[in-house]
Amino acid sequence: MKKVGSIVSVLVLLIFLAGSGLGVSLAAEQQSQAAGKAKQDETAPGNAASVNGKAISMSDYLAEIDRLQRQIVMTGRNIDEKAMPALRQNALDNLIGKELVRQEIEKKGIKVDASEVDVQLNALKENTPPEDFANSLKQNNMTEQGLREHFGKQLAMVKLIEMEQGSKLTVTPQEVKAFYESNPDLFTTPEMVRASHILVAVDKNATAEQKTRALEKIKSVQKRIQGGEDFAKVAREVSDCPSKVNGGDLNFLEKGRTVPAFDKVVFSMKPGQTSDIVETEFGYHIIRVTERKAAAKVSFDEAKRRIEQHLKNEKINQQFPPFVEMLRSKADVKIFVKN
Repeated sequence: MKKVGSIVSVLVLLIFLAGSGLGVSLAAEQQSQAAGKAKQDETAPGNAASVNGKAISMSDYLAEIDRLQRQIVMTGRNIDEKAMPALRQNALDNLIGKELVRQEIEKKGIKVDASEVDVQLNALKENTPPEDFANSLKQNNMTEQGLREHFGKQLAMVKLIEMEQGSKLTVTPQEVKAFYESNPDLFTTPEMVRASHILVAVDKNATAEQKTRALEKIKSVQKRIQGGEDFAKVAREVSDCPSKVNGGDLNFLEKGRTVPAFDKVVFSMKPGQTSDIVETEFGYHIIRVTERKAAAKVSFDEAKRRIEQHLKNEKINQQFPPFVEMLRSKADVKIFVKN
């Protein structure tokens, strides 16, 4: 059920404005307002816009433009100068929308408990490999505390839309069943093998002499393993793979996730077995399989609760943009920048 679990837990990040102001908490915004930030002159030169008298600073506006630009770069696309006016408009709309929602949440007195945030964060961690979780935080220039604050803000948004649009968020049993039957791949876990390895890296441009030295090194490592030394201890000491910090553990692997030579060996072994020396494009490996999981299918009864939550989150996604547009139509929004 890992695939569906991941979909459900991550969806909170994908609701409207999910990417806006990732490191800024609702609590921090409220504290700033209490400290008097809201009293600044909304028409001051340093402001990009105002929402019901609450200023949106030029620095926040420029930071949002930068965030959107970095998102584009991360997808491998180039930033077209012709697209910049639309990007700047998007940045401004994001900040205006976020402020409208913040004000409405405050008006309605909506609160989010730390325990509610813990549930979402723990679900995300359970369905994300540690290295992927760490990399995602790094790519978004965010700390785990910043993510907690972001989850708190998102959960407050969800509570707001549930309060205002509750009848439109109902998920029927028929919808749940149809999703299960239409997405069989989401409920099938492929055969997986858990493996550890020790790598002596060889650069693709290595000389014959360098390859010989690397081969001699992996042979000496092999003798240590065959002599009874602890695999994890040796991996931490000599492996050139980042997995060395975990004793060489690569966690569970699906077929096709590694290079062919490595993949072939891993899926031919039984738990407890250690391979001979394996050569790949990365260098020389010694591999140990520690566990295997057979392919399995998740039953409808096991999946239905998470499917229902997933479909509800989709409906939240659909309802948020028009809801924010409705708030904007009733608000006093002033724009001080030109895109």
